[in-house]
Amino acid sequence: MAMHYIEPRRETLHGAFSRDLPPALSIDPGDTVVFSTLESGWGLEPSGENGERSRFEDFRPEWRGDGHALCGPVEVRGAEPGMTLEVRVVGLRTGTWGRTIAGGPYPEELNKRLGVADRQEELVWTLDPDALIGRDQYGHSVALRPFMGVMGMPPGEPGLHPTQPPRATGGNIDCKELVPGSSLFLPIAVPGSLFSVGDGHAVQGDGEVCQTAIECPVERVELLFGLHHDLHLRTPRALTPAGWISFGFHSDLDEAMFLAVEAMLDLMDELFGFDRHQALALASVAVDFRVTQVVNGAKGVHAVLPHGSIR
Repeated sequence: MAMHYIEPRRETLHGAFSRDLPPALSIDPGDTVVFSTLESGWGLEPSGENGERSRFEDFRPEWRGDGHALCGPVEVRGAEPGMTLEVRVVGLRTGTWGRTIAGGPYPEELNKRLGVADRQEELVWTLDPDALIGRDQYGHSVALRPFMGVMGMPPGEPGLHPTQPPRATGGNIDCKELVPGSSLFLPIAVPGSLFSVGDGHAVQGDGEVCQTAIECPVERVELLFGLHHDLHLRTPRALTPAGWISFGFHSDLDEAMFLAVEAMLDLMDELFGFDRHQALALASVAVDFRVTQVVNGAKGVHAVLPHGSIR
């Protein structure tokens, strides 16, 4: 079991998912990779008073895309379609700054209804990764609970795939429960898995209603990779300090809810041997269904089965 390191540089950065993207690193199951990641918008610093900021520009144009700044991809030897990749978040330390943008044209319909479509405002945060406190330029402070917004792999189809929507193979899930101590289980669609990570969030509320959390660079995120040959998933799931989690992604929030329920019933069958009727009844009394985010094209719902809630 080896430890590897990936820094953000030309050979490791990309803004789209693709099965054709050459791996930045090849590892064995059981290995750990320590990543350092850029802020999701490729910024090297928060915006100045004039709205301008320096950005990372040394990327490969064919893989730049228009999405989040991702690090990777990591090839896991022996990974094949139909298997499941386990990504355990061992540790995470943010950088010292972040930003949150509210208003403007996107998400267009939501901002029009809320009356904030006329302009954008940016909160610039100073982050203390030791005390886990963030303070903005107006003196507001929030407790930090960092996690990675994007952890995922390309789908099986060729070509470039945008980073914004979450998919069955993971990606921009934006689930605040994926903190250190969590394992994310992802169905593999391409040989080698080709896992990438980025979009560090210092803290985020469920919904992510303005489109951004506290978007920040990440000084260090330590991920341990495992491979499950006999676990065949259709959608991601996670084991977190809060409990077991299933996910549903769809452009329609009702359908995303249905998919999260369906995946949770499958999980409860595996864990407890419940039939469908028992699982549905117990899900209604023991499982919390939460809106993960509503701003990534494919909306997200995650179902949380707290530890010890069913005995």
